[in-house]
Amino acid sequence: MTTVLVEHGTVRTGRRVLTDGWVLLRDGVVTALGEGAAPAPDRAAAEVVDASGATVVPGFVDLHCHGGGGEQFGGTGEAAVRSARTVAATHRAHGTTTLVASLVSRPPAELRETVAALADLVGDGVLAGVHLEGPWLSPLHRGAHDPALLQPPAPADVEDLLRAGGGAVRVVTLAPELPGGLDAVRRVAGSGAVAAIGHTDADAELARAAVDAGARLATHLFNAMPPVHHRAPGPVVALLEDERVVVELIADGVHLHPLTVAHAAHSAGPRRTALVTDAMAAAGGADGDYLLGDLHVEVRGGTARLAPGGSIAGSTLTMDRALAFAVHEAGLDLDDALAAATSVPAGLLGRADRGHLEPGATGGAVLLDAELRVLRVLA
Repeated sequence: MTTVLVEHGTVRTGRRVLTDGWVLLRDGVVTALGEGAAPAPDRAAAEVVDASGATVVPGFVDLHCHGGGGEQFGGTGEAAVRSARTVAATHRAHGTTTLVASLVSRPPAELRETVAALADLVGDGVLAGVHLEGPWLSPLHRGAHDPALLQPPAPADVEDLLRAGGGAVRVVTLAPELPGGLDAVRRVAGSGAVAAIGHTDADAELARAAVDAGARLATHLFNAMPPVHHRAPGPVVALLEDERVVVELIADGVHLHPLTVAHAAHSAGPRRTALVTDAMAAAGGADGDYLLGDLHVEVRGGTARLAPGGSIAGSTLTMDRALAFAVHEAGLDLDDALAAATSVPAGLLGRADRGHLEPGATGGAVLLDAELRVLRVLA
């Protein structure tokens, strides 16, 4: 058993702030915390980490990530597992200890094989689940998805993929306007997974109908959906206004302007805003040429775009940078931004053990410097 005592930091548990605080973790699980001096027996038995000048926060939770460290989620068998471990390790180094593996559009039979390959990693806690982003998406707002693979959600395919990997699928993004779309939302929600609205041409009324059917998440709000118009508010306004919906925001300055991040976060409120990376293989790496699914992506200046075409193809974002952008560029309150990177997405996944630093939390702790850069990850 590994026991670590973090002391003399500002501890933001997600529920309170401890000045000159300490946190005791055993194998990444919070067992005790407080202010001032830690109990002598605990201190004597632990590796002691001096967090003076640092902020101690819960491990980050990312609902939407496709890759990192030069690898992407996908494939089959041991190759899929090796790639997934590389992606998880890359984002873990940047503070993300709870990661959902997002898969781009592929044929349903191939997706089933990938989900089955990743199921053990979900069971072991390396991954928090699998997110199917496609193939049930609108060709009008396909983003970096192969249009040849997009299709309406056939009930048999939906049921098959929801059963794959023993329930490893935790999030499903789909366009509710497709034939069978609302029924698919009901099936996903009924399975216990999170139904998400994204890559959609739905209007406001249909977006509301999808929420009534059980959708609870807006996939990368604003991106891959109709823009807001004063006479046609579209899905963006409908989803921001609905108290039942959590909205994803990609806070990288490429997908969204800082003012847009601020406006959406203030409109939804701190209980309904989730920062996500939508990261692809180049996250944590260098500019160059990569793949997203089978599509070629050029990363230049840290921005990923399809080649050819120029459509944004995911991001090179890590969650520590998303947090810093939300605070320093968009002007969000630190505690609100932390909630968007921890407790809100954890709650959406039904993980009461993640996203906070109170006793029993299993997501570990992250030490941040004054610029919100990661100093150390303890998980």
